[in-house]
Amino acid sequence: MLKNILIALDGSEMGERVIQSLDNLVLSKDAKVILCHVFPTPESEMEIPADRPQPESPTFSYFQLEKQLQSYQEKLSVPSELELVTGDPAEEIIRLANIYKADLIIIGSRGLIGMKRIVQRSVSSQVVEEANCSVLVVKPN
Repeated sequence: MLKNILIALDGSEMGERVIQSLDNLVLSKDAKVILCHVFPTPESEMEIPADRPQPESPTFSYFQLEKQLQSYQEKLSVPSELELVTGDPAEEIIRLANIYKADLIIIGSRGLIGMKRIVQRSVSSQVVEEANCSVLVVKPN
C-alpha cells in the first residue's frame, strides 16, 4: 500500500488528469499526499526556448498556482500538504520525494517525442531515471 505520494504539478491542463490518477491507487488509511510545484530558477529559465509562454509576473503566478493547488487539495480524501519551491524542476521533485520518503511520485508528461524531448529536456524522464521510488507518468489524452 502507498503511504506517501508526491504529486508534481506544473500549472498546465494536465494537472486535473494527474490528480484523477489518485482514484486508481490503493492508499493506506494513514496516507499523505504532497502537492508540489517547482518554479524554475533564472538559470533554468535561460535554457527554456524563447517561443514557450512565460509567466507575466512571478508574484501573480505564485499566487495563481498556490490557489490552483489548494483547489486540488480540497478534492482529496486524504491529508495533504503543499510545497511551492524554486529550483531545477527534476532535482527539486526528487529532493522533495526524498524528504517526504515518498513511495510514489506522480507526474504529468507533455507527450514530447524525438528531438523535442531531447531539446526541451523532459522533466518526467529525468525524474523516472533518478528517483529513489516508483514514478507514475500520466500521459496526455
